[in-house]
Amino acid sequence: MDNPMLEAVRTLLKETFDGPEENASWYTEAKPGSGLFGTLEKLSAEDASIPVYGTTIAAQTDHTRYYLWVANYYLNEEEPKKDWDASWKITNVDKITWTQFNDELQQEYTKLLKKIDLLDSLDEQKSNCLLGVIAHSAYHLGSIRQMIKAIKV
Repeated sequence: MDNPMLEAVRTLLKETFDGPEENASWYTEAKPGSGLFGTLEKLSAEDASIPVYGTTIAAQTDHTRYYLWVANYYLNEEEPKKDWDASWKITNVDKITWTQFNDELQQEYTKLLKKIDLLDSLDEQKSNCLLGVIAHSAYHLGSIRQMIKAIKV
């Protein structure tokens, strides 16, 4: 990949989801496990189902997965049929469903990285899409980390 903007997008997405590399960070905590996947792997289905301010970590996780799914459609220049409210209805997950949510989040993230690798340049729509994914995912990472503080009191 020879496009500095695409490389930056990939770097920031990886930091958001996988965590920072080598204790260096652009905006997350500069320690292992501080990305979304490291944060979620420490939680049980019971933890993910505890309501905090009207939502659950399970809903935040599925909503983030859903946003990646929508972004993957946009990068294909397709318009998906969206139902933003569906992910917010999640209140309770069992161990199997919680594992499924995390696996599906990983799958959509991996799919997005592969699509980024195939891009040579960015037009305005793709730029907005990818920058939106970074901002949106980082926002939900922060929300989840704050919710963890509330449930682990």
